[in-house]
Amino acid sequence: MNSSSPQPGYNDKAAIQSGLRRFDLQRLRALVYKESLQALRDPSTLLIAFVLPVVLLLLFAYAVSLDAKNIRVGVVLESPGAEAQELAAAFSGTRFLDTHFVHDRREVVDQLVSGEVRGYVVIPQDFERRLTLRGSEPLVQIITDGSYPNTANYVENYARGVVQTWRAGLDVAAPPQAVALEPRFWFNPELESRRALIPGAIAIVMTIIGTMLTALVVAREWERGTMEAVLSTPASVAEILIGKLLPYFVLGMLSTLGAAALAVFVFDVPLQGSLATLLLLSAVFMVPALGQGLLISSLARNQFLAAQIALFTGFLPAFMLSGFLFEIDAMPASIRAITLLIPARYFVDSLKTVFLAGDIWAVFLPNLAAMAAIGAVFFIIAKRATRKNLE
Repeated sequence: MNSSSPQPGYNDKAAIQSGLRRFDLQRLRALVYKESLQALRDPSTLLIAFVLPVVLLLLFAYAVSLDAKNIRVGVVLESPGAEAQELAAAFSGTRFLDTHFVHDRREVVDQLVSGEVRGYVVIPQDFERRLTLRGSEPLVQIITDGSYPNTANYVENYARGVVQTWRAGLDVAAPPQAVALEPRFWFNPELESRRALIPGAIAIVMTIIGTMLTALVVAREWERGTMEAVLSTPASVAEILIGKLLPYFVLGMLSTLGAAALAVFVFDVPLQGSLATLLLLSAVFMVPALGQGLLISSLARNQFLAAQIALFTGFLPAFMLSGFLFEIDAMPASIRAITLLIPARYFVDSLKTVFLAGDIWAVFLPNLAAMAAIGAVFFIIAKRATRKNLE
């Protein structure tokens, strides 16, 4: 027999191994069933998937607010004149300021230092004289707490607006304006920060479920040695990865439905777009979220280390650099470039659009393409890392 000819049974063994590694739906169903049972029997997984989203949405809806309302300020009424009394009454009539009246500025200085008030307005003793001069001399003095810059600007602007509105009401002899300007705000007419925060909070919830939960669950299997047992089975790498991630994909979509229901029916956030579009956006975002979690677990193989990496590479970038709380356009150019690599940036933008504006595909399509591309990169790297472990 020719020595170069293959040994008996060699081709049969290669064929058997090739057949074992082919993608098989029956094996995939078994893996999905096994992973689903494991997820349902794990209380921590159910808490993260269904309880944590409710807690986070409640916090962002009621504890976190960018609205400047009922800011406590002091009004020092040094003048006893009728005009000064009318101006003081104008300050008490605005819903943006919680006004506290005193007659001596020394009474309110200590309150400003202690943080009881965020600023105060002094109506001086010679207020009536200043009013009759109609020159450049200011009518009142506005002092704010600069340790809270945003609030200080709000107090200054509101106080100026109150004085200007009251001053305009005195000029009864002035001719009426030919053109009346009335501002209109699109997508959020009431300017409620809750309507912008809740859609972004859904992106944070999805990041936690997709990235952190997947990283912890798979890393736990590496710690216990069960991942090696799964890798030693006839199942292919693709079957193992899909079987592990599909149950958490379903958990993420169910959590999205629950969060959307809370946003619309509890927090009064309008859903201008369609539910199908919202689910499509969420499904595509789950691709990079799950891929990142899988990659972290493949490299870390330790729950504590996987949690730390997921926190610093998943949750914090999604929270800080996605446009959820801070405007991306206001960031330095170098940071704006980094945000291009964060999937949550595209998801937050899409969620705000579908909730507040509607189905605007000119916005959705580039965001969907970016999320899918980032997810594909994560899955390719994770698949190669898993194949290396298998060998």
